Amino acid sequence: MTARERYEGERPPAEHPSEADAAALDDRDGTPTQQTDAAEPSGEQDAANEAERIADADVTSDSEPEDDLAVAQRERAEYLALAQRTQADFENYRKRAARDAAAAGERAKSGLVRELLPVVDNLERALDAANAGERGDEGGQPAEHLADGVRLVHSELVAVLARNGVEAFHPRGERFDPELHEALSMRAEEGSEPGTVLEVVEKGYRLNGTVLRPARVVVSEPVRARPAEPGASG
Repeated sequence: MTARERYEGERPPAEHPSEADAAALDDRDGTPTQQTDAAEPSGEQDAANEAERIADADVTSDSEPEDDLAVAQRERAEYLALAQRTQADFENYRKRAARDAAAAGERAKSGLVRELLPVVDNLERALDAANAGERGDEGGQPAEHLADGVRLVHSELVAVLARNGVEAFHPRGERFDPELHEALSMRAEEGSEPGTVLEVVEKGYRLNGTVLRPARVVVSEPVRARPAEPGASG
C-alpha cells in the first residue's frame, strides 16, 4: 500500500457541501445565479426603453429635410402673415396721423378765434356808441370818436393777424405777377410800362410766406395811338 492510499483511507468521509461552499463553487464554475435573473429588465423598464426608441425615431424624422413644396407653402404662410400685420400697422398709423392732424387744426383755429373775440367786442362797442350818438342819447359819442374806435379795432385786428403769421402786401407800381396778383381790369396810362400794377383794389395776404389771397389789381396796357382826325392834314 502506498502512502497516498494509506492517507485516503485514514481521511474521514466527505460531507455534503454547505450553501456557502456551493455559492463559491457556482462563482468559480460561472454558473448563473439569481443575480443574473435580477439583471433582466422588468416590464416598466421595457416601456421606458420603448418610449426612448419612439422619441429617437421622431427626432430622426424631424431632422429629415422638407420637400420643396412644403417649404414654399410654409414660407408663403409666413410672408402672408407678415404682410397682413404690416398692412394693419399702416392703417392704424394712417388713422392716428389723420386724428392728430385734425386735432392740430382744431387747436390752431380755436387759438385764432380766441384772439379775434376781443376785436369783435370792440367793434360792437363802437357800433353801440355810434347808434347812441345818432339817437342823441346821453353818453353818445360824436363821429370823430367813432372813427378813432374803428382805427383802434383795425390796428388790433392787424396785430392779431401778424401774431399768427399773416401779413398784407400792397403791390402798386410793381410788375404784374400772376402768382401774387389777380387782374380785375386793364387800363392804358401815359408814362406807365405795360404790365405794371396801376391800382390795388384789395390788398393781398400771405401766411408764413404762402399766398392766402392774391392782391386784386388794375394793370396797365400799352397806349394805343389815336387815329388821325379827318381834315387835320390841311
